[in-house]
Amino acid sequence: MSLWREVCEQPAVIDRLLGTQLAAAREIAGTVRAAGVQWVMIAARGSSDNAALYAQYVWGGRNGLAVAMATPSLFTLYASPPRLAGALVVGISQSGQSPDIRGVIAEARRQGAPTLVITNEPGSPLAAEADMVLATGAGPELAIAATKTYTSQLAAIAMLSAALREDEDAFAALRRLPEAMQSSLDGAPAVAELARRHRAMARCVVLGRGFHYATACEWALKLEELTYVMAEPWSAADFRHGPMAMAGRELTVLAVAPGGAVHGDVMALLSSLVAERGVELVALSDEEDALALAGTPLRMPPGVPEWLSPIAGIVPAQVFCYELAKAMGRDTEAPRGLSKVTRTW
Repeated sequence: MSLWREVCEQPAVIDRLLGTQLAAAREIAGTVRAAGVQWVMIAARGSSDNAALYAQYVWGGRNGLAVAMATPSLFTLYASPPRLAGALVVGISQSGQSPDIRGVIAEARRQGAPTLVITNEPGSPLAAEADMVLATGAGPELAIAATKTYTSQLAAIAMLSAALREDEDAFAALRRLPEAMQSSLDGAPAVAELARRHRAMARCVVLGRGFHYATACEWALKLEELTYVMAEPWSAADFRHGPMAMAGRELTVLAVAPGGAVHGDVMALLSSLVAERGVELVALSDEEDALALAGTPLRMPPGVPEWLSPIAGIVPAQVFCYELAKAMGRDTEAPRGLSKVTRTW
């Protein structure tokens, strides 16, 4: 099956990206520094939108750049684009085919802003619009659900961050990622058994915070694509501002709760949800307290720095979604109503 094969290709894809695109990332970083970029605007859709969420935290927290999400319809349908002075405008797209993302990049070039495209298709129309291209090199992705193209986008974002910082320790940590991802794949049989317990699930919420808010959003998207479960992603902070009212014994909560700066806050919320609301908890974590709290513990690879852990940490979630879809009798290769390339305007 192509989806499972592509999930398993991810360690090799990340290793290849780091081996072939490091010089390109360093060159792009030099151009960005020379341009005096003050902030970043990112245009993306689907899983690439979740990669952009990751970039908000990485480029914001590690490179001191304010990062905004583009609203492509302002550039296309409304023909009222914002002023982009001082911005680096980035398009992130697996296929490079969506006209609205291309419209953002074209307008940025018209305004004289430097443009960068991160894509698996360096020969695409989107790449042709940009000043700079960072190719993820994931190879053909035949399954509709994005897996290796998503993690390679995250790795490209992290690699550019390290290049902007000229941080050799960060590059060394990046090179250890393929091994961490492989360790998650080695644990796939245990995840498969756990996933099958939830084949009656019809709806859930997915919680994350910080660098792993992107992981929560991507996990929810994969659930909806592959299993048709209604999965609503929330920041663990925003969940307290209203949505928590729906939490009860009938609700399954999937939570990304790794170690790091937000761990204590996320654990306080999860402990309350389990003890006081009786929710069914699926926890994705490298911390024993979170795993012990969960009825369904999914172990993330240990020892990965917090800022890089979304790249390796999404792998057990992908396995969970794939195995749950199989248990539910879904077609993992052709989710209903979806196509590999989606064009929006």
